[in-house]
Amino acid sequence: MPTLQSLTGNPLHLTAGSVLDILLVAFLIYHFLLLVRGTRAVPMLTGVGALIVAFYVAHLSTLRTLDWLVGTILPYSMFALIVIFQHEIRQALSRLGRNLTLSRGSQTDAIDGYDDIVMAANKFSQDQTGALIVIEREIGLRTYIESGVALDAYLSYELLATLFRPSAPLHDGAVILQGNRVAAAACFLPLSMNPLLSTQLGTRHRAGIGITEETDAVSIIVSEETGDISIAVGGQVERDVTLERLRTRLAEVLKSYVPQPDFPLPFGMTHDEPYLPGEVCELQPPERTGAGGEPS
Repeated sequence: MPTLQSLTGNPLHLTAGSVLDILLVAFLIYHFLLLVRGTRAVPMLTGVGALIVAFYVAHLSTLRTLDWLVGTILPYSMFALIVIFQHEIRQALSRLGRNLTLSRGSQTDAIDGYDDIVMAANKFSQDQTGALIVIEREIGLRTYIESGVALDAYLSYELLATLFRPSAPLHDGAVILQGNRVAAAACFLPLSMNPLLSTQLGTRHRAGIGITEETDAVSIIVSEETGDISIAVGGQVERDVTLERLRTRLAEVLKSYVPQPDFPLPFGMTHDEPYLPGEVCELQPPERTGAGGEPS
C-alpha cells in the first residue's frame, strides 16, 4: 500500500481498512449534510462549529479559566446536542429503519379506496373546503391518532365528505387513514419548521408537511382559500396537482397498482386527460352494492 507523510513527518501506511474507514466517514457526513440541508439545524450547526473553534483556540492559548470551563462542560455537551437535534436524529433513524426494512407485502392491497380519496379531494377543491388527509405507511401514527377522536370506520367518500363539512364538529384537524379504515379525525399534527417553505403556506399545509417530515406518511391537503390540491411526501410538497396526478402519486408512494377510475368525468373528457383545477367537474360517489351484488 502507498505510504503518506503526516504533518509531523512520520510515515502513514494507507491500508484497505483505512480506505474503508475514510469512505464510511465521508458517507455518513454526506448523508448528514443532506439531512440537515435547508432546515433550522444549519444555523445551529454553524453556531456549534464557531464554539468548537473558540474552545480549541482557548485550549491552545493561555486562557486557563476558559479552558477549565470548557473541560468541565464538554462531557455534558452531547446531551445538549441530542436535545437540540432531536428532530433531525429521529428523522435519520426513521429513514435508516425504512431502508433496512423490506416493504410490507400487504401494502399492495392496504389502500384500495383511491377513488373515494380522489373524489373527496375533488369535492373539497370545488367547494373550497379545507381538508387534510394523512395516510399511514410503515411508521405508525398512534401518537397523532390519540390526539384526535377515534373512529375506526370504513373508508368511504361519504364519510370523508361528512367529516370535513364546515358545520361538522370534527372538520378542524387531520383525518388519519390506516389501510382502508379511518382511524381518527380532528387530529393534531406537528408543524413544519422548514424555512424554505413558501410564506403563502398556512397552518394546514405546514401540518401536512410536518407529519411527513416526522414519519413516512402521505398527506393530501386541500386549500380553503384557493381550492388547490397538494400532496406531501418525505417533507416535500407538490402543489396544485390534478386529480389524475394525485392518483398517480398515491400509486407511486404506496407501491400499488391503481386501475382506471370508474367514476364519471365531464362530457368529452377521458381518463387519460388531466383534470384542470379550473374546470367544473361534478363527481358522484360510486354505486354501492349489497351482499347479493345488487345496488344498495
